[in-house]
Amino acid sequence: MKRRLLVALSLLVLVLALPFVAFGDVTVGAGGGTPGTSLNFQLVGSNPLYGRGMNAALTIYDHYVYIGNRTDGSSTCGFGDPRGYLTQNCPHPHPGILIADIADPANPTIVGEIGPPYAAQVGITTRELRVWPQKKLLMVMTFRCSSVIHACPVGNDTTFPFDIKFFDLTDPLHPAFISSYVPTSVAGQIVKPHEMYLWVDPKNPNRALLWLSTPSTSVNPARPNLMIVDVSDVPSGGAVHEIAEGNWNQFFPGAGDPSNYDFDLSLHSMTPSFDGARTYLAYLRGGFGVLDTSDVANDRVPEGTVESLNDRLLTPVPFPTWGTGPHCEGHTAAGCSESHSAVPLPGRPFALTIDEVYGTLAASSFGWPWGWTRLWNVAQPSRPHIIGEYKLLQNTTAYTPAPGENDFTSYSSHNPTVLRNLIFDSWHSGGEQAIDVSDPGRPQQGGWFSPTPLASVANEDPALSAGPNKVVMWSFPIIRNGLIYVVDIRNGLYVLRYTGPRADEAAAISFLEGNTNLGDAGRLAKSG
Repeated sequence: MKRRLLVALSLLVLVLALPFVAFGDVTVGAGGGTPGTSLNFQLVGSNPLYGRGMNAALTIYDHYVYIGNRTDGSSTCGFGDPRGYLTQNCPHPHPGILIADIADPANPTIVGEIGPPYAAQVGITTRELRVWPQKKLLMVMTFRCSSVIHACPVGNDTTFPFDIKFFDLTDPLHPAFISSYVPTSVAGQIVKPHEMYLWVDPKNPNRALLWLSTPSTSVNPARPNLMIVDVSDVPSGGAVHEIAEGNWNQFFPGAGDPSNYDFDLSLHSMTPSFDGARTYLAYLRGGFGVLDTSDVANDRVPEGTVESLNDRLLTPVPFPTWGTGPHCEGHTAAGCSESHSAVPLPGRPFALTIDEVYGTLAASSFGWPWGWTRLWNVAQPSRPHIIGEYKLLQNTTAYTPAPGENDFTSYSSHNPTVLRNLIFDSWHSGGEQAIDVSDPGRPQQGGWFSPTPLASVANEDPALSAGPNKVVMWSFPIIRNGLIYVVDIRNGLYVLRYTGPRADEAAAISFLEGNTNLGDAGRLAKSG
C-alpha cells in the first residue's frame, strides 16, 4: 500500500511539474483544473451575463452573440439547492436568449433578450442555437429541461413540448419569429432532438441541411436515432423537409434489452465531413462509427422521399468502443464509452472522439475519472482504431476527488472545435483546453484557461457547479477574427486569444465553429 501511494504521489508531482506528460499513447495535461489559472491564453474580454448561471450554447451573427439558457423561465430550485428542491424560491433572472454586442471584443455588452413566447418558457430550455448567416436565419432548439440537473419543474414532453424555432435576423436586435418545426419521422412518429449540426452545401449556397440526433434505445429500425432535414426554404417562409434517417441499435448484440447497455445505447451527436459525404457518429454506450451520407450531400435523394441510412454504415457493428465493454458496472473501474462527440480533423485521415461524463448525481456509474478525448486513425473507416488519448490530471489514478467533486462536479471533455493541428475543447471544470494534435499519436497540451469564478450566481448547475470547482466551460468555442468566444455555464461569456503552440493557425481563422461547416471549414478541409 505504501509503495502504491509513493508511486501515485511521484506521478502527481511529475504531472504538475510539466505542461504535459506522455504515458505510451496517453498524454496528461497538467493544467486547467484550478480556477483562476491559465497558460498560453490571454483574456480579451468577458461578460457575466447578469450572473444568472445556467448559460448554454452561443452562436454569432455579424457582431452579435446569441446565448441560450440551460434552465427555464420558472423559479424552480434545483436538486441540492439549500433554498429547497422544487420549491419556487429560486428566480431564474433573464431566462431568455441573451444578445451581446461584440463589436468591441474587449467589452462584450448585453443589448437585448429574446423572451416569451419563444424563449424563457417554463419547463423548456433554449439550449442549442445555430445561425445560417447568408440567409439571416437563427435556429433555436428547445426541449424539456430536467427537474434534477437543470433546476426545472417536473413535467413531460407533452406538458413541455420540443421543437426547432426559426427567426429572421434582418433586425438582429429584434429577431422576428418565422416558424417552428417538430421533428417527425417518415413513419409519422414525433421524435425529440438533442443535438444539431448545420451543413450548407459547398456546391449550392442556397441549400442548407440540419443533421439532428434524436436519441432512442429502440431497436425498431423505423424509429430514427438520426434525422437529416432540409431547411433551405425556411427563410422564405417554406417548410422543413426530411430527406434521410437511420437507426443502428438493432445491429448491436443484445440491444433488444436496453439494460445490456445501461439504457444508454443511442446516438448523442454527429459531425458530417465538410463535403457531407461521411458522417462521424458519437454513439454513447455504442462507441464510434462512420456513416456514408454521400447521397444526401450530393442531392441524390429523390424529391418527396426519405432515404434510409440503416444500411449505409462504413464501420462494422458493434462499433469500436473502449474499456470493458458496453455495460458499465461502475464507470470509475471500466472507463467505457459515453461517446459525446465524434469529429474529423479537417484535411487529415484522423478523427477526435469526446467522452462526456458528469458526476454521480446524473448516474451512479458516473463520476471520477469522468471523460476524456481519443484520437483515431480513420483512413480506413471499416477499421478505425485509437492512436492516442489526452487526459487531464483529474482523469487519472493520480488524482483523488475532493469532497463533493465526485457527485456534483465534472472534469470531463465536452464540446470541441477542431482545426487541422489544434483542438479547443471546453473541458467543464478543466477549463478551456488547447490541444496540439500535429502528432495525433501524442496529443499535447498547448495551454488552458480557467476563469476566476463569480462570487455567486442566481442558480448553480446542480450537476456541474454545485461542487467545489465553480468553473464549467461548456459551449463549442467559436473562433472569429482569431479570437475565441466561449461560454461558461456558471460564469458567463469569455473572449480569449490563444498564444501557445500552433497559435498561428487560430490567428488565421476568420470564422470557425464546431457545429457547422461555415467560414474557414472549407479552407481547412482542402489545405491537406
